[in-house]
Amino acid sequence: MNWHVQDLIKRALQEDIGHQDITTENLIDAEQRSRGVFVAKSAGIVAGIAVAEQVFRTLDMDIEFTTIINDGEEATPGDVIAVVEGRTRTLLMGERTALNFLQRLSGIATRTRRMVDLIRYEKAEIVDTRKTTPGLRWLEKYAIKVGGARNHRFGLYDGAMIKDNHIKAAGGIQKAVTTLRARIPHTIKIEVEVENLEQLQEALEARADIILLDNMDVDTMRQAVEITSGQALLEASGGITEDTVMEVARTGVDFISIGALTHSAGSLDISFNLE
Repeated sequence: MNWHVQDLIKRALQEDIGHQDITTENLIDAEQRSRGVFVAKSAGIVAGIAVAEQVFRTLDMDIEFTTIINDGEEATPGDVIAVVEGRTRTLLMGERTALNFLQRLSGIATRTRRMVDLIRYEKAEIVDTRKTTPGLRWLEKYAIKVGGARNHRFGLYDGAMIKDNHIKAAGGIQKAVTTLRARIPHTIKIEVEVENLEQLQEALEARADIILLDNMDVDTMRQAVEITSGQALLEASGGITEDTVMEVARTGVDFISIGALTHSAGSLDISFNLE
């Protein structure tokens, strides 16, 4: 587990426990031991098991953690996902933080898997966006991959993407692409966001590598695919839902980016029962 996630876990525990767990430390003997069980209360794809384990290990390295359902596997109501054994205080103090991570990541993976399954016979691939919870991007994008989709760029530092405000500030698509291409390594692809077919043509003339079709209706997307004719990769984006993703995929685009996979995903219902 990388340092970023470990640091995130430490901060999450500090946020919850502060200087003391008033209830647990004044109620439970320090040497008492218990067994805690994570149980699925609704069906979904599990993600974040290692994070949940690390929550408890951050509090006490001596705990025993047994994974029953691995990340990427489906849980049904009543299924035991994992078991943790150790000091009762450790289990009680780590319970909520571990659940917060596990429920959130499993919710994202579950929603992602539904989207991926809907277009599994089409060439288009589902990708995520930067519309993530501040501080949780690494984990939420991990959950996206567990759900079967692909990661888009992680941040502003690992991909060149010219959006509408860049175009306005730079003085047009052609100028933006030309300027950027002259200043970045040749190994980096350039993506341009367009809102209509006129801008699409400008992006093609500027030789953009990837073109994002922003909030276009499906008829316009089909025209964009025909006009592009393989000159660039096409990415559809903007308000795409489970009800519309198949129709979008059938236009012939290469990628479908969906911010709702992270910004609107619900948490999977999971309980933690002490024995």
